[in-house]
Amino acid sequence: MEEKKNKILTIPNVLSCLRICMIPVFVWAYCFKQDYPMTAIVLLLSGLTDMADGYIARHFNMVSDFGKALDPVADKLTQFAMLICLLTRFKLMIVPVLLIAIKEIATGVSSLVVIKKTGSVMGADWHGKVTTFLLYTMMITHVLWYDIPSTVSMVLIFACVAMMILSFIMYILRNVNAIKKHKAQNV
Repeated sequence: MEEKKNKILTIPNVLSCLRICMIPVFVWAYCFKQDYPMTAIVLLLSGLTDMADGYIARHFNMVSDFGKALDPVADKLTQFAMLICLLTRFKLMIVPVLLIAIKEIATGVSSLVVIKKTGSVMGADWHGKVTTFLLYTMMITHVLWYDIPSTVSMVLIFACVAMMILSFIMYILRNVNAIKKHKAQNV
């Protein structure tokens, strides 16, 4: 079991790397080619590979510590890059851009503390998956619906922001509790 946990070259990890490689493709399609259907297809494909890598990892016993770290990095790089692209047309995208930056730095640091103190790498929780789903839905909607009414845009953006804030709080609490539990067990 320990060998599989430390394995790097797995199908899920290859899919996460593929997702990172898709980032320049959708940035090019959106910003330079202004081919919004192509952008949406690449972004949707990226989202599907995200779902596939998680499914494959769990159902075929390919979960690895490296994958637990790589998968969220691929997610956040994809989301951040697409939000920056959308910021060129939708100024309100600055809110999720800033929030994702703050959230990922804070949860990243707290997760590293958990790893250092407990030796365990924790995967994504349900609220992180819901946040990812809402972000992809909001981003693809903004990509494809070129003349989206500002009210609809605001509702989608703030629904994502609300879920991001909830997820941020829940991850910080999870990490603090993991450290407290580890300390209590080792007293």
